[in-house]
Amino acid sequence: MHVKKGDKVVVISGKEKGKIGEVMRVLPKENKVIVENINMITKHNKPMGPTRPGGIVKYEGPIYASKVMLYCDKDKTGVRTRTDIVDGKKVRVCKKCGEVFDK
Repeated sequence: MHVKKGDKVVVISGKEKGKIGEVMRVLPKENKVIVENINMITKHNKPMGPTRPGGIVKYEGPIYASKVMLYCDKDKTGVRTRTDIVDGKKVRVCKKCGEVFDK
């Protein structure tokens, strides 16, 4: 996967196009990611006794990883990355400005 948990990403297509959020979870088997405040789903829960009251719950749904790009704070856009070796460690680097994403 080209994105990891904790990365700042921008959505590049669909109804949420242009929105920026942080990756909360990565689902590599499904090739999907869950991004904070993107693709919000509403679920109506039935009460299950006195301990679990019912109500309307909103949560983030998964979107395809191909619909998000890593967000570069320097360029203020979504960018492609390349891998370089810095201090003997493999890191992701912005192709436009050269900013290192993995510290």
